[in-house]
Amino acid sequence: MNKKVLLTATVLGATMALSSAAMAETVGVSMPTKDLQRWNQDGDNMQKELEAAGYTVDLQYASNDVQTQLSQVENMISQGDDVLVIAAIEGSSLGEALDMAKENDIPVIAYDRLLMDSDAVSYYATFDNYKVGTVQGQYIVDTLDLENADGPFNLEITAGDPGDNNAGFFYQGAMDVLQPYIDSGKLVVPSGQTAFEDCATPTWATETAQSRAENILSSNYSDGTNVDAWLCSNDSTALGVENALEANYKGTYPIVTGQDCDIENTKNMIAGKQSMSVFKDTRTLASQVVKMVGQIINGEDVDVNDTETYNNNVITVPSFLCEPVFADINNYKELLIDSGYYTADQLGISGEAATEGATE
Repeated sequence: MNKKVLLTATVLGATMALSSAAMAETVGVSMPTKDLQRWNQDGDNMQKELEAAGYTVDLQYASNDVQTQLSQVENMISQGDDVLVIAAIEGSSLGEALDMAKENDIPVIAYDRLLMDSDAVSYYATFDNYKVGTVQGQYIVDTLDLENADGPFNLEITAGDPGDNNAGFFYQGAMDVLQPYIDSGKLVVPSGQTAFEDCATPTWATETAQSRAENILSSNYSDGTNVDAWLCSNDSTALGVENALEANYKGTYPIVTGQDCDIENTKNMIAGKQSMSVFKDTRTLASQVVKMVGQIINGEDVDVNDTETYNNNVITVPSFLCEPVFADINNYKELLIDSGYYTADQLGISGEAATEGATE
């Protein structure tokens, strides 16, 4: 064989071997549903980042069905995925699959939602969920100027899915900020529904949040009484409250909080129907998880910044917490458009308007 051809074949073979080695590791990514915009973005961002890093990605969505997710994760284990990244539908529902992962020495990263009641959880990557709640609560305090205003102000609360461990952190963070004002009488909850179990919204469903809000409005605000603030733990529940307000409320429009900066809610923010939404840039979280996957596969120390907070009833899971911020009418263009998270067209505003807003 010609030496030049031999050399080329050798180099090509080495390149193919390196490429094959880089693609040898498969990362199983289990997402709860495609019904909420944020999980589609999380899955897309994760897949792009992992594939760019050279991994094969096994991305599955479970249609908000626990048994489907359990089956999908078990299949990932059976086919030999090297690392699992799991955003659980219900934190305590995957025990059998997690036991399988442990038996097969497959590391598991809990993504955004903590996996409960198992010692098979290697790491947890999320945003600071308690701080999400404190950001929402503080926004209400600052916007109503509760330190200086006389009050009283009327508040209602819509919390998240009781099967999602994060929902408790969101609720508690907000209530730790707001409870002193409730205790002093400056904030009043006319419905009387302040306990988490009374405010919770199974599966974060917009329709469920809307139905409950309609009942609260008809029972407590039909006489023209104003609701001054409505604490909503995320955007899908906020959307339900906003739908109820539009259909059943005649008073002064309240402060409405949210989380995730979903497109529909950001449009509502622009239209004055939602006051703020906590922005958790899933690109940041995806990048951190990709870094953690690489560290696991390479046998390196895995970056964590919290080893005390997140106990899953069996172990305290080493965690990496990303920092949440909030978007509102004053800064959404900078946070969401200038950063490339959304285009102006996606939010229904002209590029010229977006540019003008960014320079004001």
